[in-house]
Amino acid sequence: MSAILNTYNRKKISFLKGKGSFLHATNGKKYLDFVQGIAVNCLGHANNYLNKAIIKQSKKVWHVSNVFTIPEQEKLAKRLKQRTFADYVSFQNSGAEATEAAIKFARRYFYTKGQAKKNRILCIKNSFHGRTIATIYASGSKKMTEGFSPKVDGFDHFKFGDHKQLEKSITKRTAAIMIETIMGEGGIKVIPEYCLKGLRKLCNKKNILLILDEVQCGIGRTGKFMAFEHAKIKPDIVPIAKGIGGGFPVGAVLVNKKVASGMKPGTHGSTFGGNPLAMSVGNAVLDVIFKKGFLIEVYKKGKYFQKELKKIQEKFPNIIKEVRGKGLLIGLVLHKNQTNFINKLIDHKLLTVRAAENVVRLLPPLNVTKQEINLALKIINNVCENYK
Repeated sequence: MSAILNTYNRKKISFLKGKGSFLHATNGKKYLDFVQGIAVNCLGHANNYLNKAIIKQSKKVWHVSNVFTIPEQEKLAKRLKQRTFADYVSFQNSGAEATEAAIKFARRYFYTKGQAKKNRILCIKNSFHGRTIATIYASGSKKMTEGFSPKVDGFDHFKFGDHKQLEKSITKRTAAIMIETIMGEGGIKVIPEYCLKGLRKLCNKKNILLILDEVQCGIGRTGKFMAFEHAKIKPDIVPIAKGIGGGFPVGAVLVNKKVASGMKPGTHGSTFGGNPLAMSVGNAVLDVIFKKGFLIEVYKKGKYFQKELKKIQEKFPNIIKEVRGKGLLIGLVLHKNQTNFINKLIDHKLLTVRAAENVVRLLPPLNVTKQEINLALKIINNVCENYK
């Protein structure tokens, strides 16, 4: 009997090693991994460049407290600032911590402006912002909050795509609107570019901060460094994680100068956030992603993958209802429960992961090859041909 707390329905499969887009299991089989730790291993398994960065830094220093200046942290923050809207970066360990910090920063900003009661965060119902006690209530999911009362107050919700409800939900106490630029766990639901532009205008008009959660959809996943770049807007706060560490735990919050003005020494901190080992990996990830043409290739591969998936959908409309996503963040909406379909894919040695709304997520590494995409397409097609 396992000593691991039973909080996951784990597949009866484990892995010995991985390389690039593939994993080698203890059962002797080789799997094409289009889960990649749920969009975490952005450069695949056992990436040589990232391995060298970790080994090099591990021989110097692993961890020092944030009470000292950390050069590796300064370097990564400067690069993120230069590439994004951000004026400042606060490093965390995970996506949940990053979204928690984003909530704190938004509330603190208005507190320092003498508006302490302007502290509520407006979110999409059944979104996903993490598993901490605050972020589950930010997500507004009954399933996620069940059994964890008393309710953490301070969050209001509107339905995805309901613009009228969104505007009605805004009050004088609304400090920020926080949404995922592309909803991941919620079913790979892309917020249209015109909606993002509209949100920016609305926030400006109402004196509200715009928080775009890019924990899953950021760091090159859509063919732009940040997913909101497609809409050509500038948010106020953006939590990131997953891909920025390429598999190593790294999180961060990007903020503009306005938001940063509310934060002073002692208002937030993290023991492990921004440690030298994590920062060395983050810098190595950016070395690869920022190479000329890399993101263009991600976009092209994503476009090709989705085009070919739509051809399969047209062949099997009774199985695949819709193909969603942007770049290499892709979801297949099925007519029937996705669990059986995912298990069939595993039988054919393709690993995928579920999402809400009966969605199968496809999350290959950003450096996936066209041949590997074609292999995944062949497997999906074969499963559809024999699916009952």
